[in-house]
Amino acid sequence: MNKITVGIFDEHVIVQEGIVALFRDNESIEVVLATGDMMELISAIKMSAINVLIVNVHVLSTDILNLITQLNASFPKTKILILSVQNKDEVILRTIKAGAKGFLSSNSGMNELVEAIYTLRGGYDYYSKSITQIILNGYIENIKLDKKKQRADIKMLSSREIEILNLWGKNYSNKAIADKLFISLRTVESHKNHIMQKLNLNTTVDLVKFAIKNNIIEIE
Repeated sequence: MNKITVGIFDEHVIVQEGIVALFRDNESIEVVLATGDMMELISAIKMSAINVLIVNVHVLSTDILNLITQLNASFPKTKILILSVQNKDEVILRTIKAGAKGFLSSNSGMNELVEAIYTLRGGYDYYSKSITQIILNGYIENIKLDKKKQRADIKMLSSREIEILNLWGKNYSNKAIADKLFISLRTVESHKNHIMQKLNLNTTVDLVKFAIKNNIIEIE
C-alpha cells in the first residue's frame, strides 16, 4: 500500500518539527515536506506529488488566501487542510472559498488529524464537528436572510400582480390572462411590466425563477 504523502506549511520551525514528530511512527503517512517559505513550497509540489498539505494559519492574511487559491488551481490533486487557532466564521468560509478541502481547529487531537488526512486522500472534504456546526449555522442564517428578502419582495406585489404572475407561469398567454380576469390585454402587459420593475428583474427567465422560488408557480 502506497503511503499518503503529506506536506506542512508553517512559518515557525518549531511547529513544523512538532507536526513532523506526530507522524514519525505512522506507517501509512509520510511527511515529505516541512517549510515556511511559499516559493519553496510551490517548487516542492511541482517536483513531487503531495497528497495532503497541512497549512497552519495563525493569522489569516491575503498572502495565505492567495497561496491557497494558487495551489488549488495549479495542483488540484494536492488537498489543502487548514489548521487554525481562529475558528471565526469569516476565517473558515474564506479559506474554504479559496480552495481548502478541510479545516481543523488547532486544539484537535492526533486521531482527528489522521482521520482528516485519510478522508481528504479518499477524495472527500473534512471538517471537525465544531467547524461543521459553524458552517451549518452560517448556511441556516443565509437561508433566513434569503427568506426575509423573498417575503419583502412578495409584499411589493399586489394581489392582482401575483394572480397574473401565477397564470403566466402556468403558460397562459397575455390574451388568455386578459380573458380569464376580464381585463384588457394592455392592462395585463402593464401589470407584467410593473412586476419586472418592482422586482428589479431584467428578463422573463428571472421572473420565472422568482415565481418558482417563492412558490407562486410550481414545476410539474
